[in-house]
Amino acid sequence: MPAGQFDLVVLGGGPGGYVAAIRASQLGLRVALIEKEGLGGTCTHKGCIPTKALLRSAEIYRLARAGEEFGIRADNIRFDLRAAMARKDRIVSRLAKGIESLLALNGIELFRGEGRLRPGGVVEVKGEGAPSEVRFEKLIIATGSSPLWLPIPGAQSSGVITSDEALKLEEVPNSLVIIGGGAVGLEFAALFGDIGSSVTVLEMMPQVLPGEDQEAAEALAKALRRRGIAIETGSKVSSIENGSGGLKLVRASGNGGQRAFEGQLVLMAAGRAPNTKGLGLEGAGVAMDGSGRIIVNDRMETNVPGVFAVGDAVGKQMLAHSAMAEGIIAAENAAGLDSRMDYATIPRCVYGEPEVASVGLSEAEARETHGNVIVGRFPMLANGRALTLGEREGFVKLVADAEYKALLGAQIVGPNASELIHELAVAMRSECTLECLAEAIHAHPTLAEAIREAALDGLGKPLHKHK
Repeated sequence: MPAGQFDLVVLGGGPGGYVAAIRASQLGLRVALIEKEGLGGTCTHKGCIPTKALLRSAEIYRLARAGEEFGIRADNIRFDLRAAMARKDRIVSRLAKGIESLLALNGIELFRGEGRLRPGGVVEVKGEGAPSEVRFEKLIIATGSSPLWLPIPGAQSSGVITSDEALKLEEVPNSLVIIGGGAVGLEFAALFGDIGSSVTVLEMMPQVLPGEDQEAAEALAKALRRRGIAIETGSKVSSIENGSGGLKLVRASGNGGQRAFEGQLVLMAAGRAPNTKGLGLEGAGVAMDGSGRIIVNDRMETNVPGVFAVGDAVGKQMLAHSAMAEGIIAAENAAGLDSRMDYATIPRCVYGEPEVASVGLSEAEARETHGNVIVGRFPMLANGRALTLGEREGFVKLVADAEYKALLGAQIVGPNASELIHELAVAMRSECTLECLAEAIHAHPTLAEAIREAALDGLGKPLHKHK
């Protein structure tokens, strides 16, 4: 194959892009990947990894301050944000270098630069050391997303930041107003609340985590409020102004009328916008919806033959692991296979304390689509392992259809929810019933026992649940 000519070009080196490139190379394609910033994309540099690294630092600080319950007494404990940020940066750097090594190991050509689609199967590349253009037989667009700026008067003023800037702060803000009560907003609320900020979360919808199970969302909101974080649902922000003493003033309307909230900083966490502008997609005829998301089918194909799209640029589920799965599907189809994307059993996690994890349908969605359903619950307060950890909040909730007792959805609130949820994802993928979960012997004492107990509760024969 001539130099500069590839079976597949991947535009974007985030979770969807680099995984797609690796899978395509495994299938025998000659692959090039174009990335203008850091390998690993938002997930590695500005999202999943750095936030979890900082949340771990905040967790250790919180546990240290609460050590007396465990028989540990310590004085003069303080949080060093700069040190935590430095640790976060070391982790990010290590993972990014690991991705670069993986690309080299799989024989993938890496071009550092900004790509733009041109007619005739060409991507123009602007970047030092990169060729001016590369030619492709197939293309996967994996350009990710950026924080969404809501059209609020004053949103572009100083003191208003996004998650990108929040991950670079050198000092803990005395007070913080967060616009958006989704996963990003609540994770930053937990983080900064634990390390000393006075935090207020403003969410426009009636509940935090819009679209997730109401009971799980309410449990998380209750837990955060108990830790001193103010949460105002049904609050639509109308303006951001400069207040007294260098503070920002956020005005919002809700059930209580017009109110004002003050903060040293305002964090815009109301969603993300796809990075599809300036890619030449319109000229190539690639169809997009009104918000700039690329339209694809379940093979991750766009309307243009040979052009695929994955990840946040598509926006089906703006999750790193969803993007990875989509990347594999796109790569396999680019290589001539027939693979289909299934979103039904993809876990969704919110980190912090407590964690919230879900898979499948919420209770309300299950009732709407299946009618009569069974709901089994078990509280972490009755779980021996949770008590030994000092983590008493939360529950496991299982939703199954009434006839066959097949699992339709699950929600976990509590310690290690993001790890526990995968038993239930596998169960759903395997069309497991409540009987399957109830009959599987779980080690004692473990948090996972709560899953078995919830299944037993759904079957009407709980062992350890108090009435």
